[in-house]
Amino acid sequence: MSAKKAAVMIYPYFSLQETTGLTSCLTIWYEREIDIFASSKEIIKSEDGFQVVANKTFEEFSPEDYDCLILPGILNPIPALFDEKNIGFLRSLAGKDIVIAAISSSPMLLAKAGLLENRKFTCGLFDEVIQYLDFIPEQNVVHVPVHKDANIITAVGFAFREFTVEVLRAVGLECPDTILGGVTEADTEEALTFLMGEEHFQAFLAEYNKHMEMAGQS
Repeated sequence: MSAKKAAVMIYPYFSLQETTGLTSCLTIWYEREIDIFASSKEIIKSEDGFQVVANKTFEEFSPEDYDCLILPGILNPIPALFDEKNIGFLRSLAGKDIVIAAISSSPMLLAKAGLLENRKFTCGLFDEVIQYLDFIPEQNVVHVPVHKDANIITAVGFAFREFTVEVLRAVGLECPDTILGGVTEADTEEALTFLMGEEHFQAFLAEYNKHMEMAGQS
């Protein structure tokens, strides 16, 4: 397993839903550390109103410490698009050995930074927007759920599971096609009975009893 960390870039109106499957898999399944980057450490509201503060700014980014940068989609991409710190940061990654993964509308930021000039990509942008904005290389758009071209992975918003699979594999992690697949007919009563094992259960008991003592309960 790679010792490098993963990075997530955030901006106003970013979509948690499109990338939390991926970030959850990275941290819980594969025990990877994640840093959250933004142009400042001010509060940023997600598309659904969650208030998030990045733990690092772009000035603190060291490319050699990370093997992937994840860009969530954006409900209203215009504020992020006109924050020159966002674009300058992405532009600085040209030619770097790092996977850049953008979903839904966020490939727009990659395009403005010039990272898609020689890359095929997909996105969740309206076709009128693609045609209007001259910095988006319309000739490079492919209409597929998820696409990988060299170190750049792009996806439409509803392909968050396929996006997750592609990114995990791109950073060298083994990942089944069915990850985040939801409920299936194979989910029998037996399959839905969960056992944590004695070692994990004892760890749970130790933590639980510690908090019981702290709360003055027995």
